[in-house]
Amino acid sequence: MSLKRRFIPFLIVFLLSFPCYYGLQGNPPYDYLDDAYGYDSSRAYEKWPWRKFGSKIMGSKRIGKVGRSLASVKTVSVNDYGAKGDGSDATEAFKKAWEAACSSQGSVLVVPKNKNYLLKPITFEGPCKSSITVQIYGTVQASADRSAYSNDMTRWLVFENVQNLAVQGGGTINGNGKTWWENSCKVNDDLSCKDAPTALTFYNCKNLVVKNLKIQNAQQMHVSFEKCVGVQASGLTVTAPGDSPNTDGIHVTDTQNIQISSSVIGTGDDCISIVSGTQNLQATGITCGPGHGISIGSLGSGNSEAHVSDITVNGATLSGTTNGVRIKTWQGGSGSASNIKFQNIEMHNVKNPIIIDQKYCDQDKPCKSQSRAVQVQNVLYQNIKGTSSSNEAIQLDCSDKFPCQGVVLQDIDIEIGGGRATKAVCNNAKVTEKGDVSPSCT
Repeated sequence: MSLKRRFIPFLIVFLLSFPCYYGLQGNPPYDYLDDAYGYDSSRAYEKWPWRKFGSKIMGSKRIGKVGRSLASVKTVSVNDYGAKGDGSDATEAFKKAWEAACSSQGSVLVVPKNKNYLLKPITFEGPCKSSITVQIYGTVQASADRSAYSNDMTRWLVFENVQNLAVQGGGTINGNGKTWWENSCKVNDDLSCKDAPTALTFYNCKNLVVKNLKIQNAQQMHVSFEKCVGVQASGLTVTAPGDSPNTDGIHVTDTQNIQISSSVIGTGDDCISIVSGTQNLQATGITCGPGHGISIGSLGSGNSEAHVSDITVNGATLSGTTNGVRIKTWQGGSGSASNIKFQNIEMHNVKNPIIIDQKYCDQDKPCKSQSRAVQVQNVLYQNIKGTSSSNEAIQLDCSDKFPCQGVVLQDIDIEIGGGRATKAVCNNAKVTEKGDVSPSCT
């Protein structure tokens, strides 16, 4: 009888734990956001460590961890701090909301849908107490008042020194760049060249997810990853007019271990620009155009040292761009661009489909000839096909003192519309051709 009395309460607790446990498995934390804000939370946290509970074993420790996570969730809406979402200035409200979210455990900062928030330059600074998610459902729009940027003309929205950050939600970030483009020296030769803000900057962030956002009409660059480690950028739509100056889509510098995937980019400059300090970057499923293509560089400007390595672009479609896949370096620089792969790429009416330019010169005066150069080596072009809008589909213009080493062309088929043949110009490049290559360097 004593054993029976002890067993029955244990059995009741055991049976009651099953629906609680499986309920948590089927309904992850933050599901209540779905109805309130239209968010698909089932995918938001799939890569976060605490989302992996209970995958194989049911145990009291795991259930305890889940309970603590659920209990500690804090949702912070910018509206709760005075933002109206009617196009009026919401900068102070966003600052206060960020401070509240950043100082809380496992928080979600919400920018509600069907609202338009005007922001002056603002920095969302860490470190934060724990992982933090920013859910942008509505529209965040930059102030058109250029004097608002007097303290820093180079950045508008900045996330700095934040770990385990996700910025997502399907909303829009609008740089309101027209007034900046009109006052650019690249549009009006009579104007002196001045800085313009990057719309969205991530600086010194680790374990970063940026996904499902529309970023448009940046003042200059749209998105910049600087000194970051462990980045996943996906589902981004980045757009600006094809004649908007210096409006790179995604810019990467001094960043390691970054994946860019399933994104559509069309701007007035490089769709993706990869510069010094970038290592282990993978770009897949990229649609590019209009713009200047996908570029590594420029590297080595001002006789500087630059290093880029382990870059893979696998799966891209470029349409109507001035360049396809490009490596560009200045004379006089040093360092290296190495272990680079461009694979499975379609070109549609691209002016310079494959190009290495070790004599890049983006200035009014001609650049003087110099003996030093950034070494370009171990570059694979594989399965690249489509059409060129110029006769020269392949241009490898390398340094005579530091010739391009280990360049492989494999299964290349690029022609001019109508089936006419193109040609390759290959100077100071050590090239190996595999499979069918047209046009050929040999």
